Amino acid sequence: QVRLVESGGGLAQPGGSLTLSCRNSGSVFAVRRMAWYRQVAGKERELVAQVTNADYATYADSVKGRFTISRNNAKNTVYLQMNSLKPEDAAVYYCNFESTLRKDYWGQGTQVMVSA
Repeated sequence: QVRLVESGGGLAQPGGSLTLSCRNSGSVFAVRRMAWYRQVAGKERELVAQVTNADYATYADSVKGRFTISRNNAKNTVYLQMNSLKPEDAAVYYCNFESTLRKDYWGQGTQVMVSA
């Protein structure tokens, strides 16, 4: 059974930083893509950043230059380094692993708050 466990959320001040981690602590599978999404109450979940198994990363325009996604395949872990945080970055962040069979797996979500 796949189990994605997220950590690293919490409260940061505007301009501050947080690093999110997501590790697959369950059954290992071939991962095509790892990604981070976020969702604010009442809004649709949006893609924040993704990285392919070729280490090609793309970002939402709203986070370009501030967030960095990285993956450690040996540890089955994806990270999201978030710098220069803004109040509008506050959301529940979800990690997503897409298998080579195009099946999606999701973490439980971790809350990020940005406030002075």
